[in-house]
Formats: sequence, structure tokens, C-alpha cells
Amino acid sequence: MRNVVEIGMGREARRMYGLGEVDIVPSRRTRSSKEVSTSWQIDAYRMDLPVMTHPTDAVVSPESAVEFSRLGGLAVLNGEGLWARHEDPEAAIDELREIALEDVTGHRAVARLQELHRAPIDRELLAAAVRRIRDEGATVAVRVSPQHARELTPGLIAAGIDLLVVQGTIISAEHVSGEDEPLNLKDFIHGLDVPVIAGGVVDYKTALHLMRTGAAGVIVGYGGVDGVTTTGSVLGMEVHMATAIADAAAARRDYLDETGGRYVHVLADGDIYTSGDIARAVACGADAVVLGPLLAGSLESPGRGVYWDAVSAHPKVPRGHVAEIDDETALSPLAEVLEGPTSAPDGTRNLMGGLRRAMAKCGYSDVKGFQKVDLSVRP
Repeated sequence: MRNVVEIGMGREARRMYGLGEVDIVPSRRTRSSKEVSTSWQIDAYRMDLPVMTHPTDAVVSPESAVEFSRLGGLAVLNGEGLWARHEDPEAAIDELREIALEDVTGHRAVARLQELHRAPIDRELLAAAVRRIRDEGATVAVRVSPQHARELTPGLIAAGIDLLVVQGTIISAEHVSGEDEPLNLKDFIHGLDVPVIAGGVVDYKTALHLMRTGAAGVIVGYGGVDGVTTTGSVLGMEVHMATAIADAAAARRDYLDETGGRYVHVLADGDIYTSGDIARAVACGADAVVLGPLLAGSLESPGRGVYWDAVSAHPKVPRGHVAEIDDETALSPLAEVLEGPTSAPDGTRNLMGGLRRAMAKCGYSDVKGFQKVDLSVRP
């Protein structure tokens, strides 16, 4: 039954829950964390870790994408970011870091980020970045917006991508625009030879519609993290991730029945601050999580502790700060962030160790099983 409350005469709203409002309930059975597998597979691509990166230049360069892939995750390069627009994106990122560390408001850094994104997309630069990842044997995933998917995708496929991510703040099965020809995602996906992950969505109906387009994975949320993302302030939209993930998981189940066995992966993007939140997201029904700020604290991240969302560079309505997440002196190797060992007791390091331990404490040996664990809601 939907949890509906009256907020005024004739106006109702649904009560929804964030990840911080739910907790995992241990079961009567436990197991060793060494017996737990966190692997998942989307289409033909198997990853040891249920983690995809947010497509931001602050975290993903060709080099960090290769390292992230080596460690077992799926890195997503921003196909409309600095690596696609500038010959020396590292210098541009260094400049952004300096501005962000000097400017408390972060407005100057956002303005500079917008300016850097006014440079046109150079398809040769983008293809070269893709080839650098592919030539190292890593799985290549690139993000494009719905507005530019049609024009950029042929060149990306020619360059050798393995997976395409079509991602906006909120996405629908058909992008409608009075300025451009609408993008019908179903027709678009069916014309491709590579699997597509699409998002973000926040409700059951939209998730089900995206699954029916042929998407191999659906992203829930839009990377919302306090202190960085400002979509709630700008658009009045906040995603209550526990409920949104559970709704998308319900759509996945119904679509599985509808198609007689086609499984679409649910990826949770937002409201994730610790390894405990990763465990909660999986427990709510996610097959994998999309991480940004938690990875920005790694030595391999181009931003070296400074982070921004992909939508922070929007030319007219930016929806995120360029913010310091970790002091440079506190940065850790990406391997430690993901797999430890660590001395940090706050769940921001050894993320997968925390997830495996949570699964083991509840007696589950894989991600799909852990999606059935009991949950409680905080009063």
C-alpha cells in the first residue's frame, strides 16, 4: 500500500524514504565475508565490484578508468567533458582545483567550468580518449546526454566503446524538444550494437518505460550528495533513494515477468556517503551503485579531492558546486578506497569490505540474494 499523507485540503503526497532512514536487519544465519561475492554482469561484461563511476572529469580520466577497471569496477568517461574538448584537460582540472580551494562559495569555479565547456566537442579528442582506455584492455563505457546521443554515438562506437550510458538529471523514454528532433530511446537503442545504460529515474513508471526501450541497465537518481549537488535547490526535486530504488526494483521484477526472463540492472546514484549506504542501496534492490564523491578522495582521481557533478557545467542552469571533498593530504590509493585495508573507521574507505561484511552478517553470498534482506525504518 502506498504511504500517502495529506499535506493540505485536496492535496496529497507520498511518504518516501532516503537511505539514511532505513537499516538492514541481520538474520539468524551468518557466514564468512570470504565466502561473499560482489560480482555482477551486465550484458557480456562481468565486473567483480558492483560499482560504476559517476561520469565526471573530477574522477574519471582515461588513466583512472583503466585503474578502476583493473580493480573490478566500471568507469564511465564523460563524453561531453573536458577530455572531449581540450588538448590538455589535466591543466584545466588543475586550474579548477586552485579556484575551488580559494573560493569558499564555489561560484567562480562553476563559472570557469562552464567557460571550459563552451569549447566545442572535438570528436577526434574523444575518440583518442576512448582508444587509450580500450588499448589497455579495460571495459570502455562513455556517457552522453539525451540531447547529444544521436550525434556522438556513431563516433564512439567506431572508436570501440563497450557500453553506452545515456544520462541526464531526469530522463524519459522520449526526449522531447522544440529545438531538436526528439530522441526516441527505444528506436535509438534498437539501432545499436552495444548495450545501453540509461537514467536517471526516480519512480516505478519511468523505470519500467526505460526498461521497455531495451536498456540493459537503469540508473536511479542523479548523483545527489549534500554539499555538491544543488538540483533540489534549483529544480525543487529531491530523490528519496531508498524508496526510488525499491520502486525501480519492483519495475525490474514486473518487466522480468512481462518479458519472460529479461533482467534489467538497477544502479543507484545518489545519497551514498559510506559503505553502509552502499549496503542499504543493494538491500533496497540495487544491482550496483554509482559513486562520485567517495571516489574523489583517491590519489588516482584527476580532481585530487575536488569534485563536481556532470551537471555542474550546464551553460544556463548549473546544478552543483565545484567542492573540496577531501584534503589532498588525506587522499588514499584507489585500491584502499575500494578494498582496503584501512584505518578509517567511518565507512569512507574499504567500501567493498564494508559491503561484504554486511552481506556476511546477514548470511547472503551474493548481491541478488542480499536484495531480499529484511529492512527497518527509523522512527
